Amino acid sequence: MRITFLCTGQMGSAIASLLIKSGHSLTVWNRTKSSLQPLLQQGATAASSPAEAAKASEIVFTMPMDDAALEEIVFGRDGLLEGLPENAVHVSLSTISVQLSQKLTVEHATRKQNFVAAPVFGRPNVAAEGKLWIVAAGKPDAVDRVKPLLESFSRGITVVGDKPYKAHALKIGGNFLITAMIASLSEGFVYAESQSIDPALYIEAVNAALFQSQFYAAYSKVMLHPPETPGATIAIGQKDTRLFRDAAAATNTQTPLADHFQDQLQRASEAGLRDRDWAAGYYQFVRSISHRRT
Repeated sequence: MRITFLCTGQMGSAIASLLIKSGHSLTVWNRTKSSLQPLLQQGATAASSPAEAAKASEIVFTMPMDDAALEEIVFGRDGLLEGLPENAVHVSLSTISVQLSQKLTVEHATRKQNFVAAPVFGRPNVAAEGKLWIVAAGKPDAVDRVKPLLESFSRGITVVGDKPYKAHALKIGGNFLITAMIASLSEGFVYAESQSIDPALYIEAVNAALFQSQFYAAYSKVMLHPPETPGATIAIGQKDTRLFRDAAAATNTQTPLADHFQDQLQRASEAGLRDRDWAAGYYQFVRSISHRRT
């Protein structure tokens, strides 16, 4: 298939590479051109703009970091909307707001284009292994068209329905639970340390006894042994928590836990941890404020 991939950061590059390995013809675009080199060496073709990249494509994947970046790519000069052919499909892999997802659905429909939401659960290393979990939503025929491609870089897909915003809403809700897990692990580790218990032993016992969760094990490892390159940052955690609160506020739903997490993430960012790993940075912040209290 003729596919375009816009925005090849850590996650995007990993997914684009798997699409190339699956035998598809891939056109790529990224604001930072140097990040395209590994994909070009694998056989991808570079485009000078999102519009140019989309012109000859049946399916266009986008994976920028946030709403502002995606809006610029889609609606800006030489943007995706200018180049995407009728009946082609725009697949949004990013975690974006419910509001923007709804806007994109309408804008594509007016141009007889298709929009599928397919945000992913997983860090870059999971993406590279082709083991992401995807939540997808959109018109059934459009979802069916892109599903084989989604399967090439995932271990499973949950189809939420025919309204794209629901997939983004579900993903935002899932990220709230990740934040809650990080927050509880951070406080649990600090508690274990206060009792002269090795945090690694603490989570090994508790996870075996209560959760049997690969995510608890994986995130604990990241928190106790921070990676040199963050899989996601405190800034991304702030963004995702804000999206959760905004979506809830739109339906007059109270979110006291998310309100607390947003405050903690803001304080961590102000403490100089904005670009630290989301999990490891949160733990570092909780440790620092705990030690100040003592």
